[in-house]
Amino acid sequence: QVQLVESGGGLVQSGGSLRLSCAAPGFIFNAYAMYWFRQPPGKGIEWISTITTVGDSAWYAEFVEGRFTVTRDNSRKMMTLHMTRLTSEDTGIYYCSKDRAGAARGPGTQVTVAS
Repeated sequence: QVQLVESGGGLVQSGGSLRLSCAAPGFIFNAYAMYWFRQPPGKGIEWISTITTVGDSAWYAEFVEGRFTVTRDNSRKMMTLHMTRLTSEDTGIYYCSKDRAGAARGPGTQVTVAS
C-alpha cells in the first residue's frame, strides 16, 4: 500500500512561492510526527521541517526559517509545505517522511527555482 506521495513541485522564478503536498493514505497518519526533507542536486538529503502529530508545533532548519510553513490536516491525511521567497538554493527534490531519518519517505517532487 502506498505510504507517502508528494506533489506540487515545479519550476518557479526566484522570489516566488510554491505549495507542496504530501498524501499519506497507507498508514495511521495522526500517530506520526511528520517531516520534510530535500535533496539538492549532487548532495545528500537534508532535513527541512518537523511537525507534531496534531500539528500544534513545528520546527524548521535555519535556512528555511521564516520562509517555509508546514501544516497538516489529519482528517484528510495530508501535510503541506508552503514555501515562499524561493531562491536557486532551494532547488532540489523534496520528500515527506514519517521517520526522522528520512528513510520512510515518498518518491519526491522536483522543485526548480530559476534565478
